Amino acid sequence: MKHSFLLILFFTLYCCSSEKKDNTTTVTQAIARNQKLMVKRPVCKPMTTLEKSLIEAGLIDVALIDTTIIVNLKYSTTDNFLGFDLYGDFNKCYLQPDVAEKLIKAQQYLNEIKASYHLIVLDAARPRSIQQIFWDTLKMPVSEKVKFVANPKNGSLHNFGAAVDISIADENKIALDMGCPYDYIGELAYPTSETKMLSEGKLSQQQVDNRKLLRTVMYKAGFFNIQTEWWHFNSCRREEAIIKYKMIE
Repeated sequence: MKHSFLLILFFTLYCCSSEKKDNTTTVTQAIARNQKLMVKRPVCKPMTTLEKSLIEAGLIDVALIDTTIIVNLKYSTTDNFLGFDLYGDFNKCYLQPDVAEKLIKAQQYLNEIKASYHLIVLDAARPRSIQQIFWDTLKMPVSEKVKFVANPKNGSLHNFGAAVDISIADENKIALDMGCPYDYIGELAYPTSETKMLSEGKLSQQQVDNRKLLRTVMYKAGFFNIQTEWWHFNSCRREEAIIKYKMIE
């Protein structure tokens, strides 16, 4: 009886250890594949300078680990608050390896609630040079500007590959209605003003519920949001990012 118990205990510990190792290997393999992509790339799809810089900074492409997360970078289009394309042909979600793992967990948590739903990434790692363009283009008093765009002197968590702009898409890969579009500059985008906006009829209960669903899965995965953008989630504090990561220039 005693030997049987020990065998069961050993088997359980072995399985748990193997599972942890498998998860780590997945991210390691993604990093290795990133490095291979820098050496060998199909001629029809040359690597962009931006992507190369992100790989050199140690970031990984989330799609190499989880293909169920949709990527639609708004700054690779003209559908953003600036009205022009900043990334060109680049449309991939690159993040720090540990941040990528959190995002994959968020997708898993979402599927536990809504099996057919997808996270949809609107922006991920962003070089500080792009941040500078944001800052220079947005014409408003600095006291207001900092509510929507981080000062490039200090950097955004995006500039460390430690933040993501994100929403949710349904089974048809159509984004849920969050009450205002991504990049909306105004109180309607504030998570802190949702109760007020709801009482004034500017947000519907469904729109608020959609935002809450997004926050629920992101919080559970280890992210936290900011007060002025329903779509923005950080994986850590700036002080921690400065210690752990290098700024992407």
